[in-house]
Amino acid sequence: ELQENYMQYKTSRKEWEDTYIKGLDLLGFKYVNPTQPFQGASGATHPVLAEAVTQFQAQAYKELLPSMGPVRTQVLGRPSRQKEEQSMRVKNFMNYQLMDVMKEYEPEFDQMLFYLPLAGSAFKKVYYDELLGRAVSKFVQADDLVVPYTATSLADAEAVIHVIKMSENDLRKKQVGGFYRDIEVNPGYDQESEVEKKERQLEGVKKTKDEDVFTLLECHVNLDIEGFEDMKDGEPTGIKLPYIVTIEEGSRQVLSIRRNYRQEDLLKNKIQYFVHFRFLPGMGFYGFGLIHMIGGLSRTATTALRQLLDAGTLSNLPSGFKQRGIRVRDEAQAIQPGEFRDVDAPGGNIKDAFMTLPFKEPSQTLLSLMGTVVQAGQRFAAIADMQVGDGNQQAAVGTTIALLERGSRVMSAIHKRLFVGLKQEFNLLAGVFKTYLPPEYPYDVVGAQRNVKQTDFDDKVDIVPVADPNIFSQSQRISMAQTELQLAQANPQMHNMYEAFYAMYSAIGVKEIDKILPPPPQPTPLDPAVENIMALSSKPFQAFKGQNHQAHITSHL
Repeated sequence: ELQENYMQYKTSRKEWEDTYIKGLDLLGFKYVNPTQPFQGASGATHPVLAEAVTQFQAQAYKELLPSMGPVRTQVLGRPSRQKEEQSMRVKNFMNYQLMDVMKEYEPEFDQMLFYLPLAGSAFKKVYYDELLGRAVSKFVQADDLVVPYTATSLADAEAVIHVIKMSENDLRKKQVGGFYRDIEVNPGYDQESEVEKKERQLEGVKKTKDEDVFTLLECHVNLDIEGFEDMKDGEPTGIKLPYIVTIEEGSRQVLSIRRNYRQEDLLKNKIQYFVHFRFLPGMGFYGFGLIHMIGGLSRTATTALRQLLDAGTLSNLPSGFKQRGIRVRDEAQAIQPGEFRDVDAPGGNIKDAFMTLPFKEPSQTLLSLMGTVVQAGQRFAAIADMQVGDGNQQAAVGTTIALLERGSRVMSAIHKRLFVGLKQEFNLLAGVFKTYLPPEYPYDVVGAQRNVKQTDFDDKVDIVPVADPNIFSQSQRISMAQTELQLAQANPQMHNMYEAFYAMYSAIGVKEIDKILPPPPQPTPLDPAVENIMALSSKPFQAFKGQNHQAHITSHL
């Protein structure tokens, strides 16, 4: 039944797959040599789509995954010293896990940010891996996650089916370890999906022989299993409960059935393992990517570019008709620049014996049209970076901020969607740590030893991405800091000038700011005589803990 459901769900999204497959050709990664309309016609692809995808990936990767780690924490409720220390332990441990222990996290996150603007949807699966003995956050392509036609989100999907490719050796390890049933499973024919075939084709890779690779269908579904019914007052209620059923697709053998709710949970809520990242919200479950939004413009720009190149080729290498009976020496070879050939013309007039076909040079109208199409695509997909050095430096602060906000509206919304997805991913990771960590876990980092407690992952600390959802590029950050500095310099008496300059240096990426901008001197304990001098000079001074306050007061009096 589950296998039939999977086939129906996959068939229902066939048009989505076809759109994605055709759109991958627009990247132009594979150069083609078309034979129509003539041998040697242009096979170039306009890079408008590839440029938009590459720019988005580069910018989002830099902002969302800084070198110090992507996680920050904030205390919920009334702050206290204990909560602050707990918050710091959680932040340090999660960044250590993501950047040092989970070796697959950084390259897979990088790959996901390239895939996301193309397909419109990408997924992360967060779980504890028994073989590795640690938490894993795995990138899952939209092609490998199948949901029913009626689903609008992961939360309300009746079923979520994850297609897993696993080698024979890894499957055997999980069988011996007790994760799957220890039964004999013969590897079936590893059938590549159309999307996989297209992606391999773009890489320049093709399948040459069958490998012992198993296709597992991990079905996150609701079932009413006989003998394990939901009971109320000793009677079955008929309510379906969450389970994870794993099937080997080739043999249709059930490898495992596991409950997908916590044993102590009276409501039996489904445990969520997947996080959905959307580029643009679609009409249904899957998001829209640049293939859907500017695929038509990219295809049009490619067609216009090829026509222009073909017109140039035909006008530079003319062809035509010659009168029968004309004999040209070595006529099978093309005439080289500066070369003259012998011609035998019976009529004596060579000019009348040849006629070239009337090919036009590349059209200026077509070139202008292509420019308009490309601008429209770039305007839609632009990762709008306002250049700080451009424009009028004397412009009002409000004008600068308004222009910045207007140019970055679309990217800000996409960045916020990624921010929300990352927050969900980090919270799922925190749940894995809470379940599988020992009561106290010491770990070594460069130059220090730290530890984290299992109880640190509770509701007192909120785990969020370190990226600011309102700022998505360094150019935007520099513009904001520059605007703050202009306002502070306009009225320095009302502002903390040190903080204004510090923010500007931070925005432009200066590492050792304290060497360039020495911090203001901090107040230190003074003796009563110096305090008297400062009071006479109208300079402020203050009391400190540990001083003999009564002696100070007596001296001042």
